[in-house]
Amino acid sequence: MLTRVVRMTFLPERLPEFLQIFHSSKDKIRQMPGCQHLELWQDADAPHIYCTYSHWDSAAALNAYRQSELFGQVWPATKALFAAPAVAFSVYPVGAELISSPSPTSQC
Repeated sequence: MLTRVVRMTFLPERLPEFLQIFHSSKDKIRQMPGCQHLELWQDADAPHIYCTYSHWDSAAALNAYRQSELFGQVWPATKALFAAPAVAFSVYPVGAELISSPSPTSQC
């Protein structure tokens, strides 16, 4: 399972638009093949910062969603409301699918 977190900083006056986009598309995203879970989080100290938190069967499932017509509608509309670029990352639980293992001599 792949976990995806996307941190988005919005223009405060555009938050109602974002929330409308999210609430109208969340069930469609949850129905995408490979999507196991989707949540929306709000920053505790900065109310104009939100994160989506999602679980996917695999990186391939996430990438298929990112190539979908739905993503092509939702992401550009959401991105237009940003005050700063989004920060996104994907992670696996330790011991799960690893993309590559570091060599014993590699350094951080």
